[in-house]
Amino acid sequence: MSLLDRRQWYDLARDTNWTPVFVTEDELFPPEMSDGFGLPMKEWESYDEPYKVSYREYVGIQREKDSGAYSVKAALQRSKYYETADPAYLSLLKMHYGMMAVNEYQTAFAMARLARFGKAPGMRNMATFGVLDECRHGQIQLNFPHQLIGLDRQFDWTHRAHQTDNWSIVAANHAGEDVMLTRDAVTTSIMLNFAFETGLTNVQMIGLAADAANMGDYTFANLITSIQSDESRHAQIATPLIETLVRNGKKRDVQQIVDVAFWRIWRTFVLLTGVPMDYWFPLEKRDQSFKEYMHEFVNVQFTEQLQDAGLDRPWYWDHFVKEIDTASHSAQMVFWSWRNTIFWNPTGGLGRKERAWLEEKYPGWNDTYGRYWDLVIDNVNSGREDLTSAVGMPALCSMCQIAIAGPDARVRQLEHQGRRYNFCSPVCEWIFELEPDRYAGFDTVVDRLYNGTVAPQDLLAYMGIGVVSHGGRDAHDLAWAKEYAGAEGAGTDE
Repeated sequence: MSLLDRRQWYDLARDTNWTPVFVTEDELFPPEMSDGFGLPMKEWESYDEPYKVSYREYVGIQREKDSGAYSVKAALQRSKYYETADPAYLSLLKMHYGMMAVNEYQTAFAMARLARFGKAPGMRNMATFGVLDECRHGQIQLNFPHQLIGLDRQFDWTHRAHQTDNWSIVAANHAGEDVMLTRDAVTTSIMLNFAFETGLTNVQMIGLAADAANMGDYTFANLITSIQSDESRHAQIATPLIETLVRNGKKRDVQQIVDVAFWRIWRTFVLLTGVPMDYWFPLEKRDQSFKEYMHEFVNVQFTEQLQDAGLDRPWYWDHFVKEIDTASHSAQMVFWSWRNTIFWNPTGGLGRKERAWLEEKYPGWNDTYGRYWDLVIDNVNSGREDLTSAVGMPALCSMCQIAIAGPDARVRQLEHQGRRYNFCSPVCEWIFELEPDRYAGFDTVVDRLYNGTVAPQDLLAYMGIGVVSHGGRDAHDLAWAKEYAGAEGAGTDE
């Protein structure tokens, strides 16, 4: 068979469905794990994956990807690049690896659910390769930063972050586990492969790779580019599922699944990608703003992909587009103000040129977020640096687990079964109200302070700070703020 052209044998080889005799179909494919929509098997057997690959082809391609990535790593390691790299850029790497490396293994579990419980043979075949992909993603992202632990102990969070209750990790896991680990195979694929890998990863993998290459970090640029090439294949797993469901009158259900998943991942995505793009890269190395990437890859391209799949934009799209203008700036304020609670060193990064760039990319920035940073700069240059670090923890959203912050931030409260829940937006509140039994009872890190799970004096240690490594500080030792010393008004150009 290996001597034949793939077109001559592929469909036969991957069509592995059969009629069970010793068990029922529901015992072989339990609906709660497989298909919660109740479609007949013949519908799923019509699944035709857009991307077809054999195991021989897959292994050859992946071997080339790994060889290229590890070769670049070895070359850059000899150059001592990271020993002299910008401290804020190193913080991006610490955050990325800490949040993503072990999370890739969670994604492997999600793919394994698709490979076992998907009723469509082609889906199971593609998902099997997906399991191998995600294991590779986890392994390579644990391997690459290991060399940097001797440079800075904060890189140890790559392996240990998901063993802690750090608030940033709690936020990432709350969304990731909801989307990837607690749904049936069909819903998981729509949430993971379509809403996440089709909707948002291009911004992270393509945009971040471009900025990393501008920094001269070809190791990280090649790493995430090789990962994205796998993600683009995964993204196609869900498309035939959506087409099948829409054809069978399930558009409303699919639309709601996409709406929930896109928002859940978006809120975490801002932390991981939006803040570094707008604040941590040196100005001359920034390819585009986060806003520009979002409009190119999401507001335009993902909209087209939704239409091609027979779906509409999420109902909250106008709210989402408005958040593109503000979310990275609000998250930057939280990271920097509560820098002692996180495992990397965020920079304020707001010299005069940087502020001018932000005002150009986000008109009105100086009159909103700039006012906060004016106060920070004044405190630094007046010898009141202690006033620039927030105390305790900010109010956290009961859904996304992220701080409720920003010039227009308002806490939305909901009573459920005698307990009050706080939300950052109408969308997070809407998701909670869709399935309150799924989300009720989960304690944010702030809830754990109030209910006695953790004592205030033990909070940092509870979140892993001082145990794995020290907490964050300003990556540039406030040099950007001292640029304004003796000047009248931080926001002035001269």
